[in-house]
Amino acid sequence: MVSRPKNKPVVSSRSLYKVNQVIDGSVEKNKARFIACGFSPVEGIDYDENFSPIARYSSIRSMLALLAQMGWKIHQMDVKTTFLNRKIKEEVYI
Repeated sequence: MVSRPKNKPVVSSRSLYKVNQVIDGSVEKNKARFIACGFSPVEGIDYDENFSPIARYSSIRSMLALLAQMGWKIHQMDVKTTFLNRKIKEEVYI
């Protein structure tokens, strides 16, 4: 832990706890997750740039129609840890 400079804002955070249960009601496992709320930082103060790709359904339908027309193959990939591995230059206080 470090003390925060007066001119730096704090990114809010929370802890989530979940209990996975088996059908008979016994506890299978306990899960805990620490989450930094990404909506609280202010552009230009806490960070300089942000990139979060979001696809619209109309864009997906258009792309699928083009792929079908061209006879190309489609591959699906699910990435959940996209932003966890990026190195940042800014100082972030949670």
